[in-house]
Amino acid sequence: MWLTARVLEQRRFAFHFLDGGPDAVEAALTAYLGADGGYGYALEPDLRGPVSQPLHTAHALHVLDEIGRCGDRRVERVCRYLTAVSTPDGALPALHPSLRGYPAAPWIPVVDDPPSDLLATGPVVGLLHRNEVWHAWLFRATDFCWAAVDTLGGGARTHPYEVEAAVAFLDGAPDRPRAEAAAERLGRVVREQRLAVLDPSRMADHPVPDGYAPGEHHFPYDFARTPGSLARRWFTDTELDRSLDFLTAAQEEDGGWPVRWRQWAPGTGLEGRPMVTISSLLTLRAYGRAL
Repeated sequence: MWLTARVLEQRRFAFHFLDGGPDAVEAALTAYLGADGGYGYALEPDLRGPVSQPLHTAHALHVLDEIGRCGDRRVERVCRYLTAVSTPDGALPALHPSLRGYPAAPWIPVVDDPPSDLLATGPVVGLLHRNEVWHAWLFRATDFCWAAVDTLGGGARTHPYEVEAAVAFLDGAPDRPRAEAAAERLGRVVREQRLAVLDPSRMADHPVPDGYAPGEHHFPYDFARTPGSLARRWFTDTELDRSLDFLTAAQEEDGGWPVRWRQWAPGTGLEGRPMVTISSLLTLRAYGRAL
């Protein structure tokens, strides 16, 4: 953390594990805030440049949620930005065309009229509902997420990141019976399509989705980050414990965890690794594992 992490991750680490305060985290996050109410400046390392983007802003909301400040005028301002960059059906694109001309991961193309994307929209909608935020933007965005989740696994292949976005939405969706039913169906899809490695000792025999980096596998803990997640019901105690053992053993000699997704520029790995490390530690702590 002290060797390569950005100030924001250092402050987040201090907040979670060293009795640091939320003010320092929010001050570090504010450095990424744009005049339009969104967040930019490579807050998500795979998107470079100063312009605000939905994925940056989603990450900012995640940080505010971590420190208990996902409310008040902060979120009102963010929702105004989300409204301004939404697609015609009221959801978020993965990439807004304002990024054109700045470096970005090659697997996220910049287009003039980007489609709505569950990966960008689902986590934001779920988080805002979980924090009991009410804003006009949420109505159509919620409808989009339900429609997108209902299509997953309907004869077509999905992929782990899309499922993770769906889980983030379902864990916060206010219609709990509908969310539980959708999650039960999605759990069957995950097992049928072998999207989670259930036995890490046989990982080499497990397929990696198209476009993913070699070794970019996903495990039960990737879908069920906390015991309270609906995705926890998808896996047996043995399967989950195996994955947590694997996560524990993945810690490297310097104390950090590796980045498993494709790295396309030197800085993205350095900036992403502390983020992965914090996520790994929080997951292990959520399941009662000794740190």
